[in-house]
Order: sequence, then C-alpha cells, then structure tokens
Amino acid sequence: MQIKANGIFLEYEELGPADGVPLVFVRGLGSTMAHWAPGFAGAFAALGYRVVLFDNRDIGLSQRCPAAGVDGRAETILAQIAAGQAPTPAYRLHDMAADVVGLMDALGVEKAHVFGMSMGGGIAQLLAIHHPQRLLSATLVMTRPGFGGQAKLDDLLSYPGSEADYVKTSLYWDEIWGNPGFPVPPEYVIDMAKAAYARGVEACGVNRQLLATLNTGDLRPLLPAVDLPCLVLHGAEDSLIPPEMGSEIAALIPDAECHVIAGMGHTITPLLVPVLVGLMHEFQCRRVGPVR
Repeated sequence: MQIKANGIFLEYEELGPADGVPLVFVRGLGSTMAHWAPGFAGAFAALGYRVVLFDNRDIGLSQRCPAAGVDGRAETILAQIAAGQAPTPAYRLHDMAADVVGLMDALGVEKAHVFGMSMGGGIAQLLAIHHPQRLLSATLVMTRPGFGGQAKLDDLLSYPGSEADYVKTSLYWDEIWGNPGFPVPPEYVIDMAKAAYARGVEACGVNRQLLATLNTGDLRPLLPAVDLPCLVLHGAEDSLIPPEMGSEIAALIPDAECHVIAGMGHTITPLLVPVLVGLMHEFQCRRVGPVR
C-alpha cells in the first residue's frame, strides 16, 4: 500500500493487531521489504505487536528521489572523487529518518519500538537522537556510530544490470557477508534476489542512499545524550561492519545493552529469526512494558 509521508510516497505493509504496540522495521542500503527473512515480522505480529514494514525512499515500490544537479551513476561518483570533488548527496540520512516519523504520523502512531539494520541502524540512531519522544525503544542491528569516508565505496556502489546480474551479485555477497552459523541454501538467496529485483532496485537510487549514508557524519558525540532503552545486536562474523562498531554504540549510549551473536554475519536468515525475536521481545518487555 502507498502512503504519503514526509512529502513523498512510501510503500508499506502492516502485520498484527491494529491495537498492538507499534514496531517499525527499517531496512539497510539498497534492500526492500522482499529482503526480510520469512517469518521475522510475522513472529512479532504473533506476539501482539503492530508491525510496520516499508520500502525506504529510492528503493522497491517507494518513490524515487532524485535531485537537480545530482548524478547518481556510479561512474560519475567515482570520477568526482578521482578529481578531488565530494559527491553531492540528493538528500541526507536525516531525511530518511524524517520519512519514518512521517510514516508514523500518517498511520496515527504516536510512539513505536524501532528496529534498524545496517543503514537502517543509522536511521534508528538519528531517530533516537533527534526524535526520542516518538520512540519506545531502539534496536540497532549490524550498524556503526559514525558514517563517512570512502571505505568500501567501490564495493557498495551499484550499477545497472539484468536480473541475472543481480542474482549473481546477491550470491556473491551472501558468501562474503552471510551468516556462517545460520546459513541458507543458494536457492533461498536466488528466490529473494528475484523478488527484490522485480520490486525495484535501480542503481541510481541505491547510490543516492549510499551518498546519504556517507554524508551523515560522526554520531559519537551525540549518542551519550540518548535517553531511551536501546538494544544493540551485532554479528561476531560481520565482515562489512565489524562487531566492535556495535559494542562502541552500546558503550556510548547510557544503559544500552549489547549482544554480539556468534555465527551471525551481515544479514538476517530464517535460522537466526528466533534468536533475534527472543532477544528483542525480552528486552522490550523488560525495559518498556508488556505487549499485551
């Protein structure tokens, strides 16, 4: 379903009871609702949460957000960097955090638990920093306290390609960033990649998200002022964002709790679902209050 939030149209879906405690899921760079592990959102709905899923701007079925004078092509971004120029972002991660607030406003949600993974974890941190009155808690998953620089930029930039190209890339990244302790067969990755490609994964949109993320800056000076129950979850085998980054976030936020999970990389797979659901639900009930 489409809804207008923060001046743009977002594709969203709700699961669970309409009067349940709201729980908003925020995905990472270049990923869509099709990338959620089967049963993950449903497990929270079964526990009584009102689960809100959505495609971030510039991906999936949500609105594309180009800006005049901003070129999202990977070749242009790399040429600008080679020339000593800083690529101009079409928007900032702060705008994507405002999208979440706008979505909550449009759905009549006053406060919610927020789950953010990777880039979405950066968005969740910004919500905790700038919109704490709208959050019940924040779960920050496989993310980092500072965004900037050009580390791994070549790996993260997206290029136009066919469905077959997208599937091949998805299989490659599952080998590099997947969950060695919670594995999935290649068929799982292939089916998910095909569903995501059909939903919409244009390269320029993904690159605009990437530039927004890289222009967020260092959140470390702001995190000690966060006065909100925060749970940090990170994979011990995360090869994209080292687990030390998650531990640092937890050390900076007063009374935050942190779990570094053995066998977990930089993705959520079906075998990992019960582990995450158990940790989150226990934390949210204990620190905030029961769902029912």
